[in-house]
Amino acid sequence: MTKAYWNIIAAASLWGCIGMFLKLLTAAGLTSMQGVALRSLVGCAGYGLFLLFTDRGALRVHPRDWYFFFGTGVCSLLFFNWCYFNAITLSSMSVAAVLLYTSPVFVTLMSALFFREAITPVKAAALAITFSGCALVTGLFPLGRETVSLPVLLFGLGSGFGYALYSIFGTLALKKYPPATVTFYSILFCAVFSLPLSGIQTNLAALAGWRAWAGALGVGLLCCAVPYHLYTAGLRDAEPGKAAILATLEPFVAAALGILLVREEVTPYKLLGMAAILGAVLLLNLPRKQTESGKENA
Repeated sequence: MTKAYWNIIAAASLWGCIGMFLKLLTAAGLTSMQGVALRSLVGCAGYGLFLLFTDRGALRVHPRDWYFFFGTGVCSLLFFNWCYFNAITLSSMSVAAVLLYTSPVFVTLMSALFFREAITPVKAAALAITFSGCALVTGLFPLGRETVSLPVLLFGLGSGFGYALYSIFGTLALKKYPPATVTFYSILFCAVFSLPLSGIQTNLAALAGWRAWAGALGVGLLCCAVPYHLYTAGLRDAEPGKAAILATLEPFVAAALGILLVREEVTPYKLLGMAAILGAVLLLNLPRKQTESGKENA
C-alpha cells in the first residue's frame, strides 16, 4: 500500500473521532451548525498559524484561482455539512450516515467522466461492499426498521454529492497548488461562509466552559485540519475513486470507538458491517498482479 493511501486511511480514522468531540460541543449548548462553524474556524486558525511558522509559501495563492477553494470549501465542506445535519434533523443518524456514504459512488462516476478513471470490477465490488457495510454499521439494515421520506432522501444524497465534490475540486486544485495550500484555503472558505449561517455570534456564552474549548480544539485540529491535510496529500497521488472508498473507514472507526469507549451495543449486524468495510479496503489494496490473475482464472 502506498503512502498516499495510508494518508487517506489515517484521515478517515481521525474523522471517525468527530462524534466524541461533537458530544462535548452539544453538551456546552452549541447547535450542530455552530459546531461546523467552530470546527472550521479553529481548524483554519490552527493550521494557518502552523503554516505561518513552517511554510509561509503555502499561504500564497493567485486571486483568480478563488474558484478552486470555493469548490472545496463551500460547494463541498459547507454544503455537505448543511445537507447532512438537515438529514439528521428530519430522520436519524443512521439514515443520514448511510446516505452520506453514497459519496464514493458520485466520486467514481465523476472521476470516470472528468479524469477518465476506469471503473474496474474490483472497484465496483468494493463500492457495493462498502455501502452494505455502512448500512449495517449504522443500523439501517435489516430492512424495514426505518422509512426514508423524499426530503430526507434529497438532503442525504445532497450530503453524499457535496462530500464527493472535495475529491473532484481537490484533485483539480492539486494540479496547481500543494496539499497544504488546498487544505488551508478550503477550511478558510468554509469558515467564512459558515459564520452567517450558524448564528454562533449570538451564542458566545456557550463558549465559556471547558467542554466547548476541549470540543473545539479536538474537532477543529484533530478532526479537521490534520485529516484534511492528510486526505488532500493522499489525493495528490491516489485515484479519487479509491480515495473516497478508503475514506469510508470513518464509520468503522466511529463504531469501534463507540463500542470501546461509550459501551454502545454490539450486534452481529454491526460487526458484520465493520468486517465488510475493512474487507472492501483490503480488496482495493490487493496487489494488482493478484487481481489480474484472478480475472484470468475466472
